[in-house]
Amino acid sequence: MLKHVPNILTIIRFLLIPVILFAIFTGNYLYAFVFFTLSGFTDILDGSIARKYNLVSTFGKLMDPLADKLTQVSVLSTLVFKSIIPFWILVIVILKEFIMIIGASFLYGKDVVVYSKWYGKLATVLFYLAIVLSLINTQFQFTGFWSYLDMAVYCIALVATVFSLVMYVKYLYKDGFIDKSDLKKEKQEVVINKKK
Repeated sequence: MLKHVPNILTIIRFLLIPVILFAIFTGNYLYAFVFFTLSGFTDILDGSIARKYNLVSTFGKLMDPLADKLTQVSVLSTLVFKSIIPFWILVIVILKEFIMIIGASFLYGKDVVVYSKWYGKLATVLFYLAIVLSLINTQFQFTGFWSYLDMAVYCIALVATVFSLVMYVKYLYKDGFIDKSDLKKEKQEVVINKKK
């Protein structure tokens, strides 16, 4: 039974997404904070159990970061819709995820699973913290230093996110998951087409 616990916790995080979004849409930011914090807690718990009892699975490696990203992007989108955070934060995050998807396409058909690294987790944790601060600020209408703290954390999280993207691309290229000869071939074909 224990071996299924990490995956069950991951599934719970998926199920919490609509609950969190509904709370934000209806202006119940305190409830959103509670459920969002619960989601973050299950993320920490499932990773800890998987590592401690050696229950790491391919499902977990794929679905755990997917649950992170889906929660992050959907909540950020809702915060933008509610005019709580600026649109450009969401644009950068979505652009990064789009590039990650393109990178994943290079792995299609290859026997490899790319799972979350420490720098990816750091960016996720920072975004979780920034979102929590936004929810608290909106609920209690803080002023002064506290009202700008969430934006400061968002900026740090974006730096971490760009860094994780660079490291991800470097990892794919350096370890040979991206066929360098194919890239050169495509470049030569483009040059030939230009001459025509």
